[in-house]
Amino acid sequence: MRPALELADIFRQHGASYRLRQPLSPEQRRVMRAVEQCRTAALGGHVDQCDACGFRRVSYNSCRNRHCPKCQSLTKARWLEARLADLLPVEYFHVVFTLPEQLAPLALQNKRVVYNLLFASAAETLRTIAADPKHLGAEIGFLAVLHTWGQTLRHHPHLHCVVPGGGLSLDGQRWIACRQGFFLPVTVLARLFRRLFLQALARAYEKDKLTFHGHLIYLAKPLAFRRLLKSLRAREWWVYAKPPFGGPEQVLAYLGRYTHRVAISNHRLLSLKDGRVTFSWKDYARGHQQSAMTLSTDEFIRRFLLHVLPRGFQRLRQFGLLANRHRRLQLARCRHLLGAAALTVTDQPLPRDYQALYETVTGQSLQQCPACLTGTMKLIEPFAPLACLLNYPPHPQLTLAAAAQPFDSS
Repeated sequence: MRPALELADIFRQHGASYRLRQPLSPEQRRVMRAVEQCRTAALGGHVDQCDACGFRRVSYNSCRNRHCPKCQSLTKARWLEARLADLLPVEYFHVVFTLPEQLAPLALQNKRVVYNLLFASAAETLRTIAADPKHLGAEIGFLAVLHTWGQTLRHHPHLHCVVPGGGLSLDGQRWIACRQGFFLPVTVLARLFRRLFLQALARAYEKDKLTFHGHLIYLAKPLAFRRLLKSLRAREWWVYAKPPFGGPEQVLAYLGRYTHRVAISNHRLLSLKDGRVTFSWKDYARGHQQSAMTLSTDEFIRRFLLHVLPRGFQRLRQFGLLANRHRRLQLARCRHLLGAAALTVTDQPLPRDYQALYETVTGQSLQQCPACLTGTMKLIEPFAPLACLLNYPPHPQLTLAAAAQPFDSS
């Protein structure tokens, strides 16, 4: 069922005027356009007809943009199914690496560089400490997911890592498990992460890979940048390890919540009235208390667009034993040493057909006629994107009429 309010509604009503007033990157404009046009005639679609009662249904294509709240469910389902083969019968831990608030503005102006440094530094930190005989003495593997937002849509770059509780001995001959309920000391992780990230950031500055503008222009001066690094070294950085997951099903449930999440989902949007957007958020400082926040439409759109990633940037990455090149061989070795077969969480693989997959994921059939409930919906004709709408935010009712017109008149 369509939510009462969607991000697309906000963009369609206020996006055009926002774009006229605000300078935006090509990626931000592309995301706004995709969300506005998602599941409208601007992207084309097809017409189905019931073979029993003749009822016709117009269906529009999805934009498939990774920032669109409506386009993640089926992609997520296929991705999660592929991850089944990677799970091991061990405890899994959730480790979060967060950049200090002082670095958020710098990250915002240098997304590709700083986010890549965040991935690289967190990965090297986990692998280095895990390989140290004083801690685990093993080669580990893990998945890392970049999030750049907090509950109120402010810029808050952090990395969620899902890590098996153990790894291969450095000679590859044994499985070494961590202590039950404990992975690695977070203080040690935080301090190495701080050192590695700041070293990498300093190298990026020396190689002129960072840009500064607006209120950060002063950091272009070497002395000012060195002072920033010094202040960051003087404070403790935040690395958090959550309690371990109970089993593979919990790991998959967690991944389903985090891996394909966008900055805000449609179900959190409460109202759009008088140029203001109200949405729900969890106040973690008050025991996850549910609260509501109201922002002007301009401020809401601005905050959402903070989290648009550079084109082609990978926000899901796997490291160590899970790195793509040797993942199958390494995981087979781990299972052999653990005396375990590959995990099977479900006996029924996901169907490859789109309509069958949709029914599996949502529980709703696209093939059953919604009018008579007995007939089957059959494709009678596809239609191409409406060129006249490609450069304008389409209105749902107008596009429905435009798309249906050729078929109704025949």
